[in-house]
Amino acid sequence: MSNETSAVVVVGSLHYDIMVEADHLPRRDETGVGRRWYPKFGGKGGNQAVAVAKAGTPVTMAGALGEDDFGRFMRSVLHAAGVDLTHIQTVPGGSGMSVAIADANGDYAATIVSGANLLIDEKRLGDLPWATAKVLVLQSEVTEALNLAAARLARLHGATVILNAAPARALSPELAALIDVLVVNAVEAEMFGTAPVTDLASARAAGGALAARFPAVVVTAGGAGLAWSDGTSNGVVPAMKVRVVSTHGAGDCFTGTLAAAIAAGRTLGEACESASEAAALHVSQTPSA
Repeated sequence: MSNETSAVVVVGSLHYDIMVEADHLPRRDETGVGRRWYPKFGGKGGNQAVAVAKAGTPVTMAGALGEDDFGRFMRSVLHAAGVDLTHIQTVPGGSGMSVAIADANGDYAATIVSGANLLIDEKRLGDLPWATAKVLVLQSEVTEALNLAAARLARLHGATVILNAAPARALSPELAALIDVLVVNAVEAEMFGTAPVTDLASARAAGGALAARFPAVVVTAGGAGLAWSDGTSNGVVPAMKVRVVSTHGAGDCFTGTLAAAIAAGRTLGEACESASEAAALHVSQTPSA
C-alpha cells in the first residue's frame, strides 16, 4: 500500500509484543504466574502510525523489520490499518520484539529487544513523502542519529516535528533545537529535570518548566489528565472517567491522535482534547488476543 499524499510521517520502532496477563507485576527474583499470553502488534512508532490512520489521516511509516514471522505479522497489521508501509525496510536478522506483563489493575511493565529497529537506513529517509507531510512523529526507541536525520528533513520541508520522548534519554542540543512539540509522561518529565508530576497542577508546572526549552510541550499525568503549553498559552485537560482495562499503548494512541489533529490544523489545546478522548477509549477496551 502506497500513499504519497501522507499528511503525517512516522519514523520509528516496530515491535512484536508478547503480552502476559498476571495478577501482579513480579518483584526482583520473583517467578510470577500468569493467566494467559497473546501476541500483539507494537513498537511506539508502529502504534502511533496506526493511531494516526484510525484518526482518518493519511500516514506513512518508516522503519525496519526482519525476514521472519514477526515481521510478516507486523506488515499485515499495518496494511490492514491503512498505513503506507512502502518505506519499511527489510533487514537481515530478527524483527524488534518486547515482552510486557499487565497486572489486574491494567498497569504494565515491558522489556524491548530492538533488533531490526537499530538497522534503519537513514539514507532512505529522503524518499519519504515530504512534499505533503505536515507533521513528523519521532520516539526514542530508535537511534538519535536516525531521529536527527529525519527531523532535519522535516524542518527543511516545513513539517512540524513531534518527539514522544519515550523511553526518556538525554537529547543532543542539535536534536532538541529541531523539536516543535515535546510529549512526555510524568516519569519522562521528571527525567528531563522537572519536579515530580502527581496531578494536573504539577503537570502544568512541569509543562511550564519544559516550555523554556521547547516551543510546545505536552505532559501527560495518567489518570489525572494532561497539561500543555505552546509558549503563548497553556491549559489542562482532565482525563475522561472510564473503566481501565489496560494502559498498554495508551501513550502511543495519544501521540498518534495528537499528530493527526495537528496535521489537520487544530490548535495544541484542541489536539490534546481529541487525543485525550482517544486514549481514554483505548484504555477502556479489552485487548484482543
